[in-house]
Amino acid sequence: MTMRTILSVAAIGAGALAIGACGDDDDGSTSTGGGATQAATQEGGGASGKIALLLPESKTARYESQDRPGFERKMKELCPDCEIVYSNADQDASKQQSQAEAALTEGVKVMVLDPVDSASAAAIVNRAKQSDVPVISYDRLILDAPVDYYISFDNTKVGELQAESLSDKLEEDGNPTGPIVKINGAPTDNNAKLFKEGSNSVFEQRGVEIAKQYDTPDWSPDKAQQEMEQAITAVGKDRIKGVYAANDGTAGGAIAAMKSAGMDPKQIPVTGQDAELAAIQRIVAGEQYMTVYKAIKPEAEAAAELAFALLQGGEPPAGLVNGEEDNGQGMVPSVLLEPVAVTVDNINDTIVADGFWTAEQICTAEYQKACEEAGIGG
Repeated sequence: MTMRTILSVAAIGAGALAIGACGDDDDGSTSTGGGATQAATQEGGGASGKIALLLPESKTARYESQDRPGFERKMKELCPDCEIVYSNADQDASKQQSQAEAALTEGVKVMVLDPVDSASAAAIVNRAKQSDVPVISYDRLILDAPVDYYISFDNTKVGELQAESLSDKLEEDGNPTGPIVKINGAPTDNNAKLFKEGSNSVFEQRGVEIAKQYDTPDWSPDKAQQEMEQAITAVGKDRIKGVYAANDGTAGGAIAAMKSAGMDPKQIPVTGQDAELAAIQRIVAGEQYMTVYKAIKPEAEAAAELAFALLQGGEPPAGLVNGEEDNGQGMVPSVLLEPVAVTVDNINDTIVADGFWTAEQICTAEYQKACEEAGIGG
């Protein structure tokens, strides 16, 4: 799959969405009543107002460095007079609940919500519905709630890609059955459940032994490091042939634990996800085997397009919604993008070619020689 194909899902032109021009906000635009319907009936048929963007945490670098600015840029393009009410919950579900209440009190007309806890966030959705505010479930699926749209990646496939890459590398290294240590994501995150299910299914098919397996609260790299330290003690550092880490933060924690134990991460393949800059540099240096690149820019931009359509009381552009997901209360119209496995062999063709990170950002002085050997930026 080319990156052009991946980006095409979310690259529907804003012109297809231009139901009406953005108008000036007025005193009535911050009312909690009326929601998208009120926005659509403003004089002249345009839309303006407040849109809430509620993100779950900052330990995963992508949210502040990619998701937020990507959403804000696209929203500004679509509706210069719209105001974004932004909050980050710092992995605290009760804090996110308070932030959502505050946003509703401020009069937001659409809510884009990436939940800390996929289950407890249902209360936020129900509260938003009381104020006639539509909700987009962003990146993580909110469960058992009347969500209007969901946008993310095929998260079961993310887990499958990670496991397939690791299994192939184990076989290449002469260790087709492992054993491996498995560092999963936060148990409160529905995506982590899907990554876990997808990866476990592949490991079972490939006959890979999982010697120890952990669910990592809050996706914390520090806790992942502690889990890996426990696994090294329990399994033995000479027996561990690979590490499944659900994202790049937990990968970093696992690698730190291996280094402290005198293990060479260059000899023990480690997975990841999110294509964080530090992870790409570890891949270049050979300390992390792979990551999963999720084109966050089109994800964030598609969320903005959905939010703008809801603000106007209209429908998203044709072709943007390409699936549906069952969240326990019903089938949610969804925008599902394709993830891509990244190793040192295709960093140039994916990460650099897409402008996610530039060769200059990756190839700092510490990594210059490794970049040259890998042909990155050349």
